[in-house]
Amino acid sequence: MALLKNPLIIALDVSALEEAEILIDRLSPYAGGFKVGMQLYNSVGPEAVRRLRQKNVPVFVDLKLHDIPNTVAGAVSVLTRHGAAILNVHAAGGVAMMQAAVKAAHGEAARSAVEPPLVVAVTILTSISQDAFNQEIGFTGSISERVAKWALLAKEAGLDGVVASPLEIALIRKACGEDFVIITPGMRPAGAAADDQKRTMTPGEAVRQGATYLVVGRPVTAAPDPVSAVKSILEEIGL
Repeated sequence: MALLKNPLIIALDVSALEEAEILIDRLSPYAGGFKVGMQLYNSVGPEAVRRLRQKNVPVFVDLKLHDIPNTVAGAVSVLTRHGAAILNVHAAGGVAMMQAAVKAAHGEAARSAVEPPLVVAVTILTSISQDAFNQEIGFTGSISERVAKWALLAKEAGLDGVVASPLEIALIRKACGEDFVIITPGMRPAGAAADDQKRTMTPGEAVRQGATYLVVGRPVTAAPDPVSAVKSILEEIGL
């Protein structure tokens, strides 16, 4: 299982590789890893992942894969070859798709003689409110109920964990056990703007609830002093 040196993952939500490298060079002494999402990956492609691996930092490739099992398996194999430490698929893709992702990750890791990435499932985005969940998307019941159901489905499919809002940490931990990885975006330190996030929590609260990894983007990358912002978060979570 791929492990980061500490729970803090910095989201590189930029378009240029040069911008990402400036952040990595400044923050890699402090951060546990970095997240390459759709903005950077769609701008420069897999070179973003390769460049981070050259700098010897763990990479969470956040592309939220959601397609038929064969297509997802192929994409997972490629990302594993590129050196992803963590990658994600959508829990809504179902058990067969998630199982195909795990099989592809471990098969490609064995062929390439690399450590297999953590494969985690995205549950409900942290930008989705309860009202949007019911009225716009059309699900009945509560977000927490759906997240718990999908977390158990991911565990049964052999995944390492899930991505979920910090508000569902305790519920997932109770349902899926202590070894199940929980990655929580929507981190907002005290006093930070919520931006487009609806279901948020402070980093310290999330760690106390049982989060494995915390994804933080704008509160660090848009801060006047990103290094000070990272240090403040690490202090808040007791590191």
